[in-house]
Amino acid sequence: MDIDHYDINSCDRDSNDIDTYAQLFWRDGFILIENFFNINLVEKYSKKIIDHFGMTPDFEHTEEFIEKSGVEVIPWFPQREGVTCFNAVSEDKKLIALTQAILGDGWYEQYSMVMFSKKGTVGQAWHQDCFPTDPGKFNMNRLMYTMDIDEHTSGGQTLVVPGSHRSGILPAQSEYFDESKAVTLSPRKGSLVLLHGHCYHKVKPVTGQYRVSTNYRVAPKDTPEDITDIGIYRNMFYQFSTAKVLKERD
Repeated sequence: MDIDHYDINSCDRDSNDIDTYAQLFWRDGFILIENFFNINLVEKYSKKIIDHFGMTPDFEHTEEFIEKSGVEVIPWFPQREGVTCFNAVSEDKKLIALTQAILGDGWYEQYSMVMFSKKGTVGQAWHQDCFPTDPGKFNMNRLMYTMDIDEHTSGGQTLVVPGSHRSGILPAQSEYFDESKAVTLSPRKGSLVLLHGHCYHKVKPVTGQYRVSTNYRVAPKDTPEDITDIGIYRNMFYQFSTAKVLKERD
């Protein structure tokens, strides 16, 4: 299912119905809200990001991970390096209220991570950010977009299977997996995407000069801080802290 603008009931920052947003998130496992961020802030972030990466940064993951996972994304953690302008999104009052409505009391911020993909890279294969063992323990991605992500501009659109945050573990390669149920998200500059870490999702190949998004990850109360240390792919379980394949699937 190809939807250029996944627009759930015309979600827009000007709406005050945050409870409706929360209900839609729990129904589908994700939500896209266009025009969420101030354009001046978006432009400031964009300049900082390009100044940091340039156009041809080196990969940081191991060759084994890139080959097995089909993930060609280069991360940067600006807040850890004291780049204070990246605090602005964390402090956005409407984003805080929306996060509270979805996750409830006691949620906490994990980190911000800028994800950069070079032209010609494959994007990201189907994966889950964390094990769906406990439905109450997961990460939530809060993705800010500083550029248009569409087939004409950059490629790299996000595919996500609605409701898959309730479907258990991502099927292995030998198991049946109906990709036709996925929708394609094409967020615009200034958009916000919220994505449940148990959702099945992937990123299409990058056809433009580059692709970038900035993820402000959060988690519900009592969720372990290392909840995203092990990623679930159709061919393996991969542990990022040790840079090792924990288990080959199939």
